Amino acid sequence: MKTLTVNLEDRSYPIYIGTNIGLNEELYCKHISSKTVALITNEQIADLYLKEINHTLSSFNLKTLVLPDGETEKNLNTVEKTVEFLSDNGLDRDSTVIAFGGGVVGDITGFVASSYMRGIKFLQVPTTLLAQVDSSVGGKTGVNIKQGKNLIGAFYQPTAVISDTRFLNTLETRRLSEGLAEVIKYGLIYDSVFFEWLRENTNKILDIDPETMIQLIERCCQIKAAVVSQDEKEGSIRAILNFGHTFGHAIESLTDYSSFSHGEAVAIGMIMAANLSQYMGMVSSNDVENIRKSIDTFNLPTNKPNLDSNKFLEAMKRDKKSQDGEIRLILLESIGKAMITSDYPNELLMKTISE
Repeated sequence: MKTLTVNLEDRSYPIYIGTNIGLNEELYCKHISSKTVALITNEQIADLYLKEINHTLSSFNLKTLVLPDGETEKNLNTVEKTVEFLSDNGLDRDSTVIAFGGGVVGDITGFVASSYMRGIKFLQVPTTLLAQVDSSVGGKTGVNIKQGKNLIGAFYQPTAVISDTRFLNTLETRRLSEGLAEVIKYGLIYDSVFFEWLRENTNKILDIDPETMIQLIERCCQIKAAVVSQDEKEGSIRAILNFGHTFGHAIESLTDYSSFSHGEAVAIGMIMAANLSQYMGMVSSNDVENIRKSIDTFNLPTNKPNLDSNKFLEAMKRDKKSQDGEIRLILLESIGKAMITSDYPNELLMKTISE
């Protein structure tokens, strides 16, 4: 088992990474001090693992809420339902909530934990690759509204993250691939050597080789922990973690969160950001082609859907990274080095959107 630490002074916490650790009673007991615990999960994960997690947590007064699957459930109605569940089952300020599922479950549970009784402890137990390498780490929580993705939320850190590669064995191929979009992102923004390592280990990754996946998750979490430790609330460098996301969130919003998963939209968004970086003379056409090939190799979409360019631009303007109506973008100076900028020719942005 690997252990990393997200260093945030009194809000620091460990990330545990390994195989067959997600149902380890000792790990849970180490981070739960209350008798009453709420487990928030979804239907798919409940079908697979609820009996086992109930056994693991049998020493606690466990209350379980099973939510429907899907991004469309990430809304204020689900938040209200979850808060009412905690209240009806007697959870208090000393209680702990466990997010046992993918990014949607983690985002909802984290946001509820941040606001219920003005904040209670919560554990992240991510069961998808996307959640293990990205959304469970760093404290971003939130839900969607019709105007855009994650427009309501909070920065709220978990007390620990437990990432078990065993859970990846039951992922559908599409769900594995969407997590790999975030994995590729880390190489592109921060570590060109890691980007090459991904290309060299494609088959082992797609086969979910346990040791390879531990290495992969560990490197992604190292990068995210390093960035978050410098900038917890995205005042500066943390914004680089949104590479591909401003374009991707617009795609998700304009297709009603039903045509593309988050990772798929980010994959397309990364190609759009790489194209704009090329138009601005920062990366080469060969770099963009290597990015496209890597994304395609991991079974992710590479072509933008046919969407109205003006609506696309308006959706981008509603992104949380926009400032005073200006769209801040994360672009590539080179593979392995990202930049945050509002200084780009509008005609090149429109070219990128329109293609």
